Amino acid sequence: MKQFIIVTGMSGAGKTMTLKVLEDFGFITIDNLPPELLPQLFALLENSQARGVVATVDVRNVSKNFVKVIDDVSNAWKGTVKVLFLTASDEELLRRYERTRRVHPLSKGLSMKESIRAEREMLSPVLDKADIVIDTSLMDLHQHRERLVREFFGDDGGVSIIISSFGYKYGVPQDASYVFDVRCLPNPYYVESLKDLTGKDKAVKDYLLQFDDTREFLELAKKFLGFIIPQFLSNVRGQLHVAVGCTGGRHRSVAVAEWLGEYFSGKYEGVSIVHRDKGHGGK
Repeated sequence: MKQFIIVTGMSGAGKTMTLKVLEDFGFITIDNLPPELLPQLFALLENSQARGVVATVDVRNVSKNFVKVIDDVSNAWKGTVKVLFLTASDEELLRRYERTRRVHPLSKGLSMKESIRAEREMLSPVLDKADIVIDTSLMDLHQHRERLVREFFGDDGGVSIIISSFGYKYGVPQDASYVFDVRCLPNPYYVESLKDLTGKDKAVKDYLLQFDDTREFLELAKKFLGFIIPQFLSNVRGQLHVAVGCTGGRHRSVAVAEWLGEYFSGKYEGVSIVHRDKGHGGK
């Protein structure tokens, strides 16, 4: 189920860190959005292939309408919207501002202590609406990340695996963690009856599976990824993007991405299959 997460809370409590972590787990992230735009944002991205949408709202954009907007989106997307409120002690916030030499959003005409106090007061109605409150006072970056994983992904550890197909003639995906080149496999494009089909069609898959090279490639790819996936997700980052490429991104790469996606969907939650160039002419 897609999640819509509204991140707010005290300045300096870790909103930027939270955004980066959730982005690593496959969320679309928007920083410092005016709350009035939340309904349009969620509606626009509701059918995206991302795991969910995260928007931060800081004190500069907290208006009298914010609580009403939270109620509106919560009613419109029942069970999928969560408000995460980040906080920290006054002493810890002061230390963080002194360490980073940042300027508090409310600092004009106020001391740092007065700014923090004013911000708490302004955010108190939002705090009452929060589904999750995290105090980051005693957390380092690793502990912050682990807490977010527990809150939003539970025991699956936040596994997010994207298996995509692409055509080399249109460029290699820049965010790919691993790239498999399947241009070595027989090309259905040169079979007249298969030319206008894609790798999602049974006839194309049947054609490819006739060849020993295809079957051996799949077994080796499954074995390699079976080793890499748990290592990568636990030690590197929360999202793994495996890109499979052929010349045009229509036949071989699509079929292989489908096979790998189906296989690993049986082993992990949060597996997405994306075909970037399937609509092109192929070759």
